[in-house]
This record gives sequence, structure tokens and C-alpha cells, in this order.
Amino acid sequence: MPAMPASTSAILVLDTTGRWCAAGLKRADGQVFTRHEAMARGQAERLAPLVEELLAEAGVVPGDLARIGVATGPGSFAGTRAGTAFARGLALATGAKAVGVSSLAAWAYQADPGQTRTVAAIHDARREELVFQVFTRGAPVSDILRLSIDEARTALADYGDVVLTGSGAALMGADPAGFADEAPLAALMTLTESAGEDAPPPSPLYARPPDAALPGGVIP
Repeated sequence: MPAMPASTSAILVLDTTGRWCAAGLKRADGQVFTRHEAMARGQAERLAPLVEELLAEAGVVPGDLARIGVATGPGSFAGTRAGTAFARGLALATGAKAVGVSSLAAWAYQADPGQTRTVAAIHDARREELVFQVFTRGAPVSDILRLSIDEARTALADYGDVVLTGSGAALMGADPAGFADEAPLAALMTLTESAGEDAPPPSPLYARPPDAALPGGVIP
């Protein structure tokens, strides 16, 4: 059965920060379409065709988009950069508003959709480091911090009963089965819809500066 035509005000969300290339689309009539493909690399090449396929499935053209939300990390350096650049470019071409949503905020909302708990959203930054942020009732109550595992454990002790979520939660003692290592598309959709009109354009949130040197060995 062909997709029903959709009017303007459709919302598109993108996530290429992890081992996936994923997108979700909510039409003006509320129907949601998603694509989620597992991949370790190659998101930059796959994202545009995937979005094109998703729009075609939903019967939506780019000009119908009102908002484009994108996960801004922390996560894969190349994937995060590809996703945010694509979202900003598509927004510029269509007139849609681009909204950046940190992966930490999306994970926190996914773990506590009722926004009644204190949640620590934790990214495994490798090298025995974690990047995390604490949210209480949906609002951030800490800065985004990068600490060693032991330092993070000490910092989180000040918050009492905390729900742990994210790719680094298991390193803090959480049950690995409690976190699905996949794009939190539903949470991204909700946070993109609820963002204020004054939300700034998306900008990548990197766990650490890239491991690259300028000529002469200078680290950027």
C-alpha cells in the first residue's frame, strides 16, 4: 500500500554516533518511520541514501520537514561529525530548524521517560575514562565531565540513588543487559520536538580532541 501523503511539519532525527546509521521520521499525522542499520564505519556514505529511502517510504519530501534533530555525541568522532554536518546542511537546504541533542540527554530520557529520577548518562570514552552528565527529573544538574572510572564513581556518590545508563554504565557496575547499544531514536524525537525555538544549531560533542597532529607535531 503506498504511503499516505504527508503535509509539512514532519520531523526527522538522525544518529550516527555509535556502531550504527539510524534515522527516524515523524509525519504531521503522527505516524513514525525508522531505519536502523548496524555498521562500525561508513556512516558518512550511508546516511544520505538512508534518509532518502526513509522519506520515500513515508511519502515525505525534504521541503515538508519542520525540524531535523541530530545526536551530537559523545560517540564516534567520524560518525558524530558526519551526522551533525549532514543535519546542518539539510536544514540549510530545506529551511527546517536543525536541533542538536546530546547522546547523554537522549540516553537519560530513554532511561527515565517519566522524568522522576536522577539519571547518570555515561559514555565509555575508552582509555579507562568516562564522559557523563547527571540529570534530575529530566534537567541537567551537572556539567558534562570526563573522568577516570574511579573519579566518576566518587563524583556520582554525591547524588545518592542514581539510575546508570549509557555505553559506559556497565563500567560503573550497572547490569549490561539494562542498556541497549542502539540509537535512542524515540528519545531523540521527543527531545527534538520539545526543544525551544532558540535552540542553537547542532555542534559535535567530542569525548576528547581528535588524535591528529598538525604539521610539526602540534596537537590541535
